[in-house]
Amino acid sequence: MNAIITGATKGIGKAIAIRLAEHGYNLAICARNSQELERFADDLRYTGAKILIWQADCSIKEEVYAFCNAVKEQMGTVDVLVNNVGTYLPGSLLDEADDVLQKQLDLNLNAAYYVSKYFGKMMRECQKGHIFNICSIASKAVVENGGSYSVTKSALLSLNDVLRAELSKYNVKVTAILPGSTLTSSWEGTDIPAERFVQPEDIASALYTILNLSKGVNVDEIVLKPLQF
Repeated sequence: MNAIITGATKGIGKAIAIRLAEHGYNLAICARNSQELERFADDLRYTGAKILIWQADCSIKEEVYAFCNAVKEQMGTVDVLVNNVGTYLPGSLLDEADDVLQKQLDLNLNAAYYVSKYFGKMMRECQKGHIFNICSIASKAVVENGGSYSVTKSALLSLNDVLRAELSKYNVKVTAILPGSTLTSSWEGTDIPAERFVQPEDIASALYTILNLSKGVNVDEIVLKPLQF
């Protein structure tokens, strides 16, 4: 089984990569920092998984497609795609610089659009596969001081639903995962106790559970929120 994960060296993407590698998946992972990619690949050697690493800035279309082409050439087939890469730039939509929206669109939406089209076509031809889009509770409710972020994550959920509608007839599953406040680097320095957050490993566990459901069922979306926050 082969899995692709974008933005895989930190937080949610890293937890998912570890879970899948430990359960027999070969991985194709990308991130902007080549040294972090190399260290992470070394850390995963104990799993025995084959790891393809690729340095890419997923906000740049050409670099996204270079990663896609490398995966196709070296892996051939893809069973799981996890669109995880993203960014959060806080601020008021009315007061922010115009490029704040564009920066988040490039990472939070456009990267998933390009990668999903590329591998969605392969999955359609093979009539199997599963695409996961790491959305956010901001996909459904505006986050305070995160207007543009909420816009882009809402658009990602819409992309997820369109992909599901187009691919379900070809036995390809598409699932949106909507986490609430998750303990990642974006919360670095917070005074909130770690146990109050959703853990990246929780999301990885949920994704792996969904992967192992019966062939005829699709989980359209799943929301994971802190019990008390």
